[in-house]
Amino acid sequence: MSYPAPQLRRPRFRAPAAALVLALGTLAHAAEPPKPLSTHGIALERVVAVVNDGVVLESELDAQTREVSARLVAQKIALPDSGVLRTQVLDRLVLDEIQAQRAEHAGIKVSDEQVNAALTDIAKRQNLTLEQLPEKLAADGVDYAAYRAELKREIARQVLRQRDVIERISITPHELDQYLDHQQKTANAANEYNVSHILIAVAQDASPAQLADAAKRARDIVARARAGDDFGKLALTYSQSETALEGGLLGWRKGTELPTFLADTIARMKAGEVSDVMQTSSGFHIVKLNDTRIAGGSRIVQQVHLRHILLKPTEIEDDATVRQKLAHMRDQIEAGQEEFAVLARTNSQDPGSAVNGGDLGWAQPETYVPAFAAVAGELKENEISQPFRTEYGWHIMQLLGRRDYDNTNEAAREKAYEALRDSRLEEATELWLQRIRDEAYVELRL
Repeated sequence: MSYPAPQLRRPRFRAPAAALVLALGTLAHAAEPPKPLSTHGIALERVVAVVNDGVVLESELDAQTREVSARLVAQKIALPDSGVLRTQVLDRLVLDEIQAQRAEHAGIKVSDEQVNAALTDIAKRQNLTLEQLPEKLAADGVDYAAYRAELKREIARQVLRQRDVIERISITPHELDQYLDHQQKTANAANEYNVSHILIAVAQDASPAQLADAAKRARDIVARARAGDDFGKLALTYSQSETALEGGLLGWRKGTELPTFLADTIARMKAGEVSDVMQTSSGFHIVKLNDTRIAGGSRIVQQVHLRHILLKPTEIEDDATVRQKLAHMRDQIEAGQEEFAVLARTNSQDPGSAVNGGDLGWAQPETYVPAFAAVAGELKENEISQPFRTEYGWHIMQLLGRRDYDNTNEAAREKAYEALRDSRLEEATELWLQRIRDEAYVELRL
């Protein structure tokens, strides 16, 4: 519901007598000519871009430009002209704002628990606790509240991309079989590649003249890179990819994880070499191979065979009641009065396993939530746990067995699926970003 703007009028009131005397004393000054208004003011904040019903502020642009510049200097990547860098940073901020608005309109909510989990993970990677992280950020000149708010927005963008991009990438069993067959015949499947990338984007409805212009710019960049120009600086200056502000660096990728249109080309390149121009539906691509290394690993994994009964507390049955019910079921099973599978079918509130008598099959412990995996790790074979709680509710669990399992085929198929999806992800993401940018109203005010 919208409300009318308030009318800006002076309030009408009756002044007391004393106030009237003071007011009369100032009437003599009323005849004096008014002093001219100052033509100088102080700009409190400046808008550098209007994005639909939102804005990007100059303070945001300045702060982000400083942060990107410091990171690039630390990585020893040559900086382009300040105006070019600010334009690239502004383009990134505009895209971030578009995604934030779409996430909000889609009803995507990020809970404090999700943010805390992400912060805990960040702290662990720096050998810190969550409580120590604010102090570390402050020492680095980073405001914790602003950092937390930006992380929350980033999680929302990731959820949006999961929904609008990743989940819409379809891979058929036939495609997966073909991919696995191709990888078995490809010598570079186990290699890892450190790659940098430049994209000269073209719109879906680009004219032949626009395509020709973009292709010429891409060829000119290849010529400059091969002549010795810094590839990272060229990416910062010209690339329209998400990695532009990282100097085009994609980082280490397995041969199976490279975008399909790059994989064969990169496999034939030597370290330091710059590719020819490659065209896809998103535009013209150039890559530089920075380095290559060999990777490998074992496929023998430990698995557990579990079954469980799940009950969830309600307004009628609280935690204590549910726990007592499960304890009673455990006693009945231990006494031989009831069978675990029968009680699971009739009582368990886990729809995926209840029909199978609570059987969860063979799986690696780490596939379960930590609280569930921790209890499984303490059980002996055929032992039934005491009631315990996870984020899903209250459980009793029975360990039916443990084994070492050669997971090579399943792991290869799962990795192939992820690699095939990831090989299409960058192209799909670039096309999606171009589309949502084209659909948005953007007015730049640099």
